[in-house]
Amino acid sequence: MTGKANQGAHVFLDYTNAVFVDEAAYAWLFALMREAVERSPAKEVHAHLAPFDGSTSPPGFAAVVLIDESHISAHCYADRGLLAIDCFTCGETDPDTIATYLHEELMQRMPDLVCVRRQRVERFISEA
Repeated sequence: MTGKANQGAHVFLDYTNAVFVDEAAYAWLFALMREAVERSPAKEVHAHLAPFDGSTSPPGFAAVVLIDESHISAHCYADRGLLAIDCFTCGETDPDTIATYLHEELMQRMPDLVCVRRQRVERFISEA
């Protein structure tokens, strides 16, 4: 009998009531993402934060930390209080560890934040 095996996992976090009022708040989450990677076995290979002022895209930001095992990203619609984070790894790093760290730090800073979804999806699935 054959089964399915996976080489990676992707953890999605979706929030409402996310209060990001300025670029300093965006930079705080970006630094937190980089810190989460630094605390993990993964290696950061590139990082970028792109704030949006609302002139061509809704106000908010997109941020990504590329890692040797894939990426950690965040996207925020600041005017709607929406924040989406995903943690995707395909090596030795458990994305749940990074997601949990980010979640706990976010909840400490924003007690009214509501996590409406946390989902883990296995990736790089193959026949075992």
